[in-house]
Amino acid sequence: MSVRTSGTTVAAGPCPPGGSAEGPAPAADPGALGAGLGLDPDALPDGLIVADEGGRVICFNAAAAKLTGITPQDALGHALEQALPLQDLEGRRWWQLTDPYGGLAIRSGQPERNLLLGGREVLVSARYVRGRPTGPVQRLVIALRGTEARRRTELSHAELIATVAHELRSPLTSVKGFTATLLQKWERFTDDQKRLMLETVDADASRVTRLIAELLDISRIDSGRLEVRRQRVDMSAAVRRHVQAQTTAGQRPDRFLIRMLAPLPDLWADPDKVDQVLGNLLENAVRHGAGTVTIEVGPAADRADTEGTSVTVSDEGPGIPEESMSRVFTRFWRGSKRGGTGLGLYIVKGIVEAHGGTITVGRAPAGGAQFRFSLPVAAPAFMA
Repeated sequence: MSVRTSGTTVAAGPCPPGGSAEGPAPAADPGALGAGLGLDPDALPDGLIVADEGGRVICFNAAAAKLTGITPQDALGHALEQALPLQDLEGRRWWQLTDPYGGLAIRSGQPERNLLLGGREVLVSARYVRGRPTGPVQRLVIALRGTEARRRTELSHAELIATVAHELRSPLTSVKGFTATLLQKWERFTDDQKRLMLETVDADASRVTRLIAELLDISRIDSGRLEVRRQRVDMSAAVRRHVQAQTTAGQRPDRFLIRMLAPLPDLWADPDKVDQVLGNLLENAVRHGAGTVTIEVGPAADRADTEGTSVTVSDEGPGIPEESMSRVFTRFWRGSKRGGTGLGLYIVKGIVEAHGGTITVGRAPAGGAQFRFSLPVAAPAFMA
């Protein structure tokens, strides 16, 4: 017989051909599975359990044994409800609730859901294999997965919510405090004091706006919906503009060194997204690095068959420890305790990859951190 799991039809030859009420069916040779496929159920990453038309277990692979703590010898040939006593989160017996061999004959299976097995959670999905439409169930195929990956995702979402709540609370408290004070005691303040308060409110409002924009970007990156509106981009001018913004904000002009390597190919990219990448990398170098920040712009040389532009931002600070470099572009990674949400570099990587580019991190010649991203020329379709 054959079963379908994850879109692939797998012969179940090594699974016992059938169990009986008198005891477990004998195990077959695993090497006999799928003569044309060379695939053993034990090679599957998820747990696979198959029951016959009588509800007795005829296949119980190694992943299922590891997830459930039940040995194949204790499961094969036994009734499914006995071998795999699943309960829903309210403690009700799952096989009695779903009644796979009875009930509506038009059912094709059960979607994945959290169930309990011996007090621990597992993700379970099932497929009803019928010989003909609306016919009796001939095989019941159950897939099991652990909940660790889902829990990691849930923890990541919880951490994101906690980070956002923390980052929003400070500027909103400031905005609320200053606006309430101005409304109540407007006449008591001088024009300079009013200006200072309003400038603080404006800065905090901008901080909230940036955080909301980061959240939207993360949502689009995670869902693969980050849109890139390509226009002709002058990377040299963009770099100079961001350096000017840093000096206007109070950084010393001599802290920045710009190197331009010519000739640069025409670059078609999303100018707003490119500004976001440059701004984040420069702010990262200024905040967490030290010494001179060097920005080098030149033709990309990652692949001989792809023309593009590369930008390297390096500093002379302590750099990033070797053991941390693999985590730099993950959510909530912070190079130091100097503030920030830890989302910026994650967003930078998502933007660069949405353009079809690459970004790397390493150690600068002066010992600091060095970030290098490359964007392909990628002319719009109407110019092809």
